[in-house]
Amino acid sequence: MQYLNPYIELCLEGSSSIFKGLNQKDKETLVQQHTLEIIKKGRFLFKEGEKPHGLICLASGKVKVFKEGVGGRGQILRMVRQQGFIGYKALFSDIPWSVSAIAIEDSAICIFEKSSFVRTLKKNPDLSMKFMKVIADELWFSNNRTVSLTQKHIRGRVAESLLILRDTYGYEADGKTIRVSLSREDIANLSNMTTSNAIRTLSNMASEGIIEITGRRISILDGNQLEYISEQG
Repeated sequence: MQYLNPYIELCLEGSSSIFKGLNQKDKETLVQQHTLEIIKKGRFLFKEGEKPHGLICLASGKVKVFKEGVGGRGQILRMVRQQGFIGYKALFSDIPWSVSAIAIEDSAICIFEKSSFVRTLKKNPDLSMKFMKVIADELWFSNNRTVSLTQKHIRGRVAESLLILRDTYGYEADGKTIRVSLSREDIANLSNMTTSNAIRTLSNMASEGIIEITGRRISILDGNQLEYISEQG
């Protein structure tokens, strides 16, 4: 079928899209009932307290989902990969967003109108099961992260965060550099610690030859040791 733009095509036909098995008529419905937004790096997709208007699919780019904590310190809850969904809990609960989302690089999102998406779910049991798996996977991840961030030591939390970034975004062509650029503050907020603790821990790992740091880019030199540190907590 002919798509209106390459971004909606990525959401519907991308390698990890749950919509790939839909028939053409249902895909056309989603295409007709979507809006496209281009989000510049550092700009909000939405803010905590705003009301959702549709299901957000990240067509391209990278996004962090976070919640403001005590004293204005943010806690990054999730890093979103391409063809991933954002904000569906608030959408289906019909409540304001309890979190905020920011693009960490130039990104494009497709927003599917709620009623048309729900109708498509009802007509397609296979799609409903795939979407339920998305929800179950995120719940599994959130439960495990809650335990990790409250029980692991600083070193174990940083190691786990780096592994999460690797598993979410993969490596650059060199096979060792994580394909995302994050500030030390972001890594701290992902790991539930102060920025100074994150800097110190990353520096120690670099001096031990476990990782390599070049500006905001981090390369994993010893993945086995990083996994061991994460597992030991």
